[in-house]
Amino acid sequence: MTRYLIGRLTVFIIAVFLLTVFSFSLNYFFPGDPITNMSGVRSFQSNYPLVMEMRAGNENIATQYLHYLRHLFAGNWGQSLSNGTPVFADGFQHFMASMELIILALLVAVTLGLPLGVFAASRFRQRSDKAVISLAMIGYSVPVFWLAQLMILLFAIKLGWFPITGQINPLYGVEPQTGSILVDVFLSNSEYKAAAFQDAINHIVLPVLILAIMPMMLLLRLMRNATQEMLQKPFVKAARARGLNEWRVLVKHAIPNALQSVLHQTTLLFSLMLTNSIVVESIFNWPGMGNWLIRSIFERDYPIIQSAVLMFAFVILFFNLLVELYHGWRFPIVRHEQYATR
Repeated sequence: MTRYLIGRLTVFIIAVFLLTVFSFSLNYFFPGDPITNMSGVRSFQSNYPLVMEMRAGNENIATQYLHYLRHLFAGNWGQSLSNGTPVFADGFQHFMASMELIILALLVAVTLGLPLGVFAASRFRQRSDKAVISLAMIGYSVPVFWLAQLMILLFAIKLGWFPITGQINPLYGVEPQTGSILVDVFLSNSEYKAAAFQDAINHIVLPVLILAIMPMMLLLRLMRNATQEMLQKPFVKAARARGLNEWRVLVKHAIPNALQSVLHQTTLLFSLMLTNSIVVESIFNWPGMGNWLIRSIFERDYPIIQSAVLMFAFVILFFNLLVELYHGWRFPIVRHEQYATR
């Protein structure tokens, strides 16, 4: 496991290094002054010479990159060109708002997608299997932006069950502290905390469901195919021959081995959800990283664009690392196959 861990960490560090090089180079790809693009301080401001010195603007590219890394790891990501707020503090709150949405959607997708996939595999080629697979194909094929509009028309406008914008009704006076609305309500001193929590739940239901549908349908198909493949393996047939009932065959033999191949696809699911969250956040005016990035693109706020791209890519790399480490720890055959010896 130590060799596998070192190998995965080495690849991760190299990927993060290349990511920082790309992020640093964006300062020169964007129009305007690179120091302004890095720091958000314009050339006519009084503190520009100080920022120029701190960022080593008169030095060579390598020295500027080293200073860029020092500021990056210190949390000094500059300030917004549009409103002057610190990018790091602002980005942390948007990051937490996005992670709240994505984690809840991932829980919904896993909770519903995996059992439905096992159910479809256990009813292979029967009517229930065909119905579930048809539902999965429809759910995976519908574009997120169109599905969001349909659900808004039905559940928000027609039935009036859920609100369609923001995280919470501003009348509750919940001050943003972490960016995660459920955590902020819990930490608040509001007299109506229970009502505020219920209102926050009502605001989050539609975005979570819409974000969860596509990965849930993909998980369903992956789990169904993997489970059906395992049910045809010789060791499963041998378990049946020993007199085990179908439920024990599924739970003890088929599902644990099917999860090995499905788990490896969760990195694709997370990347898909992170991409779709940009659309969902824009539609529901959810103050996450996607909405933050889209707004900064329209405003040409280069420090925010650079930081948002860096955060998106780093989150995907870090999630991939966690999945690979867990995969290697939970299934030793992965390590043995990668470092096989004679």
